[in-house]
Amino acid sequence: MADRGRWDAVIVGGGHNGLVAAALLARAGRSVVVLERQDHVGGAAVSGMPFAGVDARLSRYAYLVSLFPAALIRMLGLPVELRRRRISSYTPRADGGLEIDHTGAPRAVDPNEFDAWQRFHAMVGGVAARLFPTLTEPLRRREEVRWLIDDEEAWRELFEEPLSVALERRFASELARGVVLTDATIGTFAPADDPLLRQNRCFLYHVIGNGTGRWDVPVGGMGAVTDALRECATVAGAEIRTAAEVVSIATDDPNAHVRCADGAELECRHVLANVAPAVLSRLLGEPAPAEPPEGSQLKVNMLLARLPRLRDPDVSAHDAFAGTFHVNEGYEQLAAAYAQASEGRIPALPPCELYCHSLTDPSILAPALRDAGAHTLTVFALHMPARLFAGDRGQAKQAALEATLRSIDSVLAEPIEECLWPTEDGTPCLEAVTPVELEEQLGMPGGHIFHRDLAWPFAEREEEVGRWGVETGRGNVWLCGAGARRGGGVSGIPGHNAARAVLEAETRSK
Repeated sequence: MADRGRWDAVIVGGGHNGLVAAALLARAGRSVVVLERQDHVGGAAVSGMPFAGVDARLSRYAYLVSLFPAALIRMLGLPVELRRRRISSYTPRADGGLEIDHTGAPRAVDPNEFDAWQRFHAMVGGVAARLFPTLTEPLRRREEVRWLIDDEEAWRELFEEPLSVALERRFASELARGVVLTDATIGTFAPADDPLLRQNRCFLYHVIGNGTGRWDVPVGGMGAVTDALRECATVAGAEIRTAAEVVSIATDDPNAHVRCADGAELECRHVLANVAPAVLSRLLGEPAPAEPPEGSQLKVNMLLARLPRLRDPDVSAHDAFAGTFHVNEGYEQLAAAYAQASEGRIPALPPCELYCHSLTDPSILAPALRDAGAHTLTVFALHMPARLFAGDRGQAKQAALEATLRSIDSVLAEPIEECLWPTEDGTPCLEAVTPVELEEQLGMPGGHIFHRDLAWPFAEREEEVGRWGVETGRGNVWLCGAGARRGGGVSGIPGHNAARAVLEAETRSK
């Protein structure tokens, strides 16, 4: 296809944030083209059928939605349904299980622990309600956010002290501490007492979504979110090109040139990079970061012929798997797994979380699978840093998968592998993706699902105040992916903020 003489904006990467930015800029009357290296858009927010001949559409990478602002969904007019799970979470334990309902209240626990849980989550809820609306506004000073939150105890526990301090002060139960800590661990390789507070930042992003922190299932899978965003962008007038790999970006502000692997070169006013900051540095010809990003999880997708039996006869599998099913995620278990991984060893019993999306959204399964009682199962194994797979990748992957299955089996009444649905040739429906494979498949450096360690959702330097957290030091190159300040997760927030930054920059230049 012949190029126009010059574009207002070239968006490098067709993940969901790039599509959000494309839709907003095209609606504002700008000429926009999205360049995606794969043969489809969506990045990590896609659905697929990974098992040959089996009509089950799994969200293969990202799997739940919390941070995508409801106001942005309405603004874009997206026909996306996010469905609440019946149960928030279930954690098996020796004396039964810890079940948490929609209100965040744990059932069947010591009354003192119940009160501690309620107080802590009320505090977190207050922070979420005040902080979340600021994510789609210009950056505020740290002290302004502190005044906005207006809770000195919450500020100290969440923003100044390692999260371990609050957990050990507030909860007597090792299990309750661990269940809370998991929100500080998913996608971040750090201990509870990390002095850099990476775990605190990760925790915040997991608990502030839309002011509630609730994680919902996208009906139709993650692919439905991408399909809606692609349609929104194209209807607005954006052009989307797949199999268009960008190999370099050159800028002499006010112009930029984007060159593709096939030799095509596009001239534009603005470049929006829906790629990791480390990838953007490479495209700009800049040095690589001193500390490359490192992902820390093993993702496992399964199709089950039936839900596995539990050890607790008083809890049905349909209830236990309806929300987040925590496995070996006690406080000390998480610490032990982190220590083993830090020493270069695959954790003996990896802490992990299970999600059965088909209990909430049966539409992702063909009718014949639903009638047969089949269910999807997504597993997210923690403290599996990319360094563990740096040697013999195949052997390390197999060892990590075996350890993860062993961990799951330790809390069930039957081996999970006995419940797997077979393909026509008898192959069990199971796939695993390591951090190094995430890098290869999605271009995420080190397989880091947030592109790099998450940043505080406020300005940390005076020159950032009033900006959007997407600036790069190049006057017409903007981050619009998970690595932006206030990035991470399937949120659309960096895409929104990058589009706003571009429009404001144009207004200033007039």
